[in-house]
Amino acid sequence: MGRSQKLYKKAKKIIPGGTQLLSKRPEMFLPELWPAYYKKAKGCAVWDLDGKKYIDMSLMGVGSCILGYADKDVDNAVMGAIKNGSMSTLNCPEEVELAEKMIKIHKWADMARFARSGGEAMAIAVRIARAKSRRDLILFCGYHGWHDWYLSANIAHDRSLDGHLLPGLEPRGVPRALKGTAIPFSYNNTKQFLELIKKHKGKVAAVVMEPIRNEYPKNGFLETVREITKKSNIVLVFDEITAGWRLNLGGAHLKFKVYPDIAVFAKSISNGYPMAAIIGRKDTMKVAQDTFISSTYWTERIGPAAALATIEKLKKRNVSDHLKIVGKTIKKGWSELSRKHGLDIAISGIDPLSHFEFKHRNAMILKTLLTQKMLELGFLASNTVYASYAHKKEKIQKYLNALDKVFSEISEIIKIGSPHKFIKSSVCHRGFKRLN
Repeated sequence: MGRSQKLYKKAKKIIPGGTQLLSKRPEMFLPELWPAYYKKAKGCAVWDLDGKKYIDMSLMGVGSCILGYADKDVDNAVMGAIKNGSMSTLNCPEEVELAEKMIKIHKWADMARFARSGGEAMAIAVRIARAKSRRDLILFCGYHGWHDWYLSANIAHDRSLDGHLLPGLEPRGVPRALKGTAIPFSYNNTKQFLELIKKHKGKVAAVVMEPIRNEYPKNGFLETVREITKKSNIVLVFDEITAGWRLNLGGAHLKFKVYPDIAVFAKSISNGYPMAAIIGRKDTMKVAQDTFISSTYWTERIGPAAALATIEKLKKRNVSDHLKIVGKTIKKGWSELSRKHGLDIAISGIDPLSHFEFKHRNAMILKTLLTQKMLELGFLASNTVYASYAHKKEKIQKYLNALDKVFSEISEIIKIGSPHKFIKSSVCHRGFKRLN
């Protein structure tokens, strides 16, 4: 065990769950052996507490560092904000500049509010939607965070979120009075959506959904959702927290030319610095004044400064095209290497958010084995790659060369049988599962 693993053992005794984010728990990758903590991160390289260097071919800060770690341009903007004071009794002008920039990119929108994390931004959007419609019921599709409005779906049926989050997720601590206030529907299932609208006619406050995640919308799906919500005076909220800015500048809904009443962004708009945006049409957004939505640290300067610099670089360097090329290259590599070594895998996800699954009865054991062997070769890797601007050809080729070796070894282990005998830790935990 190194310093990182030892520190995580201590953390689990004094921090419930060990980490602040489920997706960063070592148990999701390689229990007991995953280097839980970092000393330094730059580009797509990460150094653990023992100074060991790894190339990150996994989550890149769980999708937050779209430009790569410690991007010089973004960091310089942040240092300027710090130098001039990140907080005061007065407001920072950067938030007005950021609001103008967001509205200019999203010509359908008129106003913007800001927060600092995706989950709270979604809670704000839902609050505004309910205030606007004066109704309570939310129909949703996809993963939208940890807040009560979302987890309440599992009060009525403890498997409601199985396809959107973790199977068997307990909504403990969520008031039972919220039972029936959030109901899921499946992505691209127009029939199910229309049935729910009919069943709950006149009661739906908002339809909350990710416009894209793992697959593209089928012809007419998003258009139908938009048409019905507009006709029924239902607020349509697009959650672009994960997919946003990766396929194009501004979010996937611009690409599909389907415009919501509210769109929510976080993660990739500020390249590793806390920032979130809720933008929307004036007639909807102005209702934020009729309810109480306010927090001290939503007024700090670092987040807006980071977002302005990030968005400018995303635009100037045409980063979304680079991310798609990275994803396509990696998917092609996975396909070719799996055929070469006789491994049956299922590849999916939009190009910038690529992933695969082993089609094998011991899939989770093989996934754990993959992470273990790639870690030994100097890579943070699993079965998911969040593409970043820092992923250049040389790094990708090194990754695929290492994967070639690891796939070969896994193929031989499968032939031998009993793959669990080859892992040096317990089996990794099952990650997020979604219907879209």
